[in-house]
Amino acid sequence: MNSAFPERGRPARRALATAVAAALTLATGAALAQAPAPTAAAPSETAMIRLIRGLIQSGALAKDVGEALLAQAQAEAMAGQQARGPMAAGAAAGAVAAGPAALRPEPGDVRVAHVPQTVRDQLRDEIKTEVMAQARTEGWAAPNEVAPWTKRIRVEGDVRVRNESRLFSANNSNIEIDWAAINAGSGYDVNSNTNVALPPLVNTRQDRRSLWRTRARLGVVADLSEATQAGVRLATGGDDSPVSTTQTLGGGLGKKSIWLDQAWLSHKPVDWLTLQGGRFGNPFMSTDTLFSSDLNFDGVAAKLEKAFPVARTTVFGTVGVIPLEYSADSFPRTSQTKMRSDNKVLFGTQIGADWRVNEANRLRAALAWYDFDNIAGRLSTACQLYAGEDHCSTDWTRPAFMQKGNTLMLLRNIASNPTDPANTRMPQYVGLASRFELLDFNARWDTRVADGMDLRLDANLIRNMAFDTKRMLARSNGGIVNNFGAGGPSGALRSGRNAYYLQATLGAGAPTRAGQWNLQLGYKRIEPDALPDAYNDSSFHLGGTNARGYWLGGSYAFDRDAWFTGRWISSKEVFGPPVAIDLLQVEFNTRF
Repeated sequence: MNSAFPERGRPARRALATAVAAALTLATGAALAQAPAPTAAAPSETAMIRLIRGLIQSGALAKDVGEALLAQAQAEAMAGQQARGPMAAGAAAGAVAAGPAALRPEPGDVRVAHVPQTVRDQLRDEIKTEVMAQARTEGWAAPNEVAPWTKRIRVEGDVRVRNESRLFSANNSNIEIDWAAINAGSGYDVNSNTNVALPPLVNTRQDRRSLWRTRARLGVVADLSEATQAGVRLATGGDDSPVSTTQTLGGGLGKKSIWLDQAWLSHKPVDWLTLQGGRFGNPFMSTDTLFSSDLNFDGVAAKLEKAFPVARTTVFGTVGVIPLEYSADSFPRTSQTKMRSDNKVLFGTQIGADWRVNEANRLRAALAWYDFDNIAGRLSTACQLYAGEDHCSTDWTRPAFMQKGNTLMLLRNIASNPTDPANTRMPQYVGLASRFELLDFNARWDTRVADGMDLRLDANLIRNMAFDTKRMLARSNGGIVNNFGAGGPSGALRSGRNAYYLQATLGAGAPTRAGQWNLQLGYKRIEPDALPDAYNDSSFHLGGTNARGYWLGGSYAFDRDAWFTGRWISSKEVFGPPVAIDLLQVEFNTRF
């Protein structure tokens, strides 16, 4: 049986047929009442009667319902004939006598009395109300409708497939220590009498060609109201690194890891203020010199934005409290005396303006202050590891995550065994020798050049106002382990407090429509202690500080929200032994 609503059952068909029949009855009545006298013989059955018979035969109208409607239509037609009485008969006879044969009525002809428009409107509204009420009750009123809450949910994400080659100079130093591996383990014994093994070293000479890597991120954003939102995002990643969600493929074709990348709430108490908490994207205007584009922030932030249309300027600002690491609740675990809560926190504040100079020029600039509180290493009190202690008092000050480049110091003040001082094991951890209080300036200028082509210039200057070599040496008590000049540890400390970044982009800033493209050329220099090495871009010099170099690349969108990107990155050390690294990255990106 064919039906417009086969899954809704008999009540739905019955209501639908009733509505259709009633509507057609009204329409037919109105048309016949307003039409001129017929010029041809009327059929033996009315159009409504034939329609009802057709609905019954096609199965669209249940037989019992159809027969009832058919009987009602026939009765109404007969009543109409009787109501007209002798006047109608006389008029018909006159028409027969006066008019041509084509106007003579035939047996079974029915004339429908005029129904006023107000009555027709009232009947239509009553039928519509009754049918829609039944439709909502039975759930077939709007078969394509979805639950209201689903309209407030947005799904967004991106996928990237990258081929990467890491090319190292044959002249690179081959004794670059993997300090992060030392901190992740049980420490490295620096006593040459009890340990002759080398510390863990990073590869600096053997190329790694054609590594296939991927990144996938999938997020859900819920508009709880006009003022409140919530979001959750999952992402790939080879480990819990804060600066990269890229996963290297291979690994025996094993399944890849998924991590919680974001989980946040935001609320706008007023139009110009947004409060956000949880784990969220970077709330500051910055470049990847300081914060990787994959880095997310834990904590709370307040973002302000106020437009001044007359001046074509928008003023913005951000204040954030970002916890970096909490001291362990039960540290030290094997001691009855526990340490007090001593947390590592980033306090950030920024103010800036976005000025639309004219139709062809736009300038955006911001000044920020970042205080990385309590992240510098501390030399411990004397600890007697030889007597069975398994910790020293400042073990917690070693960084939770690090890349490379910062000046490092030994954290443990290990007491020698008085019965055998020469053979006392001295497993060491390392921490940051410098404090970090950063003054950060960012600027972006968008303009148009020949033939209306877009040109974007970006600049970023960073200065560590807390950098002080004398205090670093005093804090470490002579225990600095890297960033020396000629002569190794006996030489002078070679470090610096400044970093800068310059980039020019010709073409679309972010190609997302088919045919859009851009070209990029940039240069950056990051001195060893200009900023913490843990949080910046993991591609340039394979992450960290004490690096300088350039990059050249471009992108082309071959479809909507789908584009190719290729870049060449060349970098080397600023101070210390030679470490030159080149990267070639070719990738396919898409977003949705």
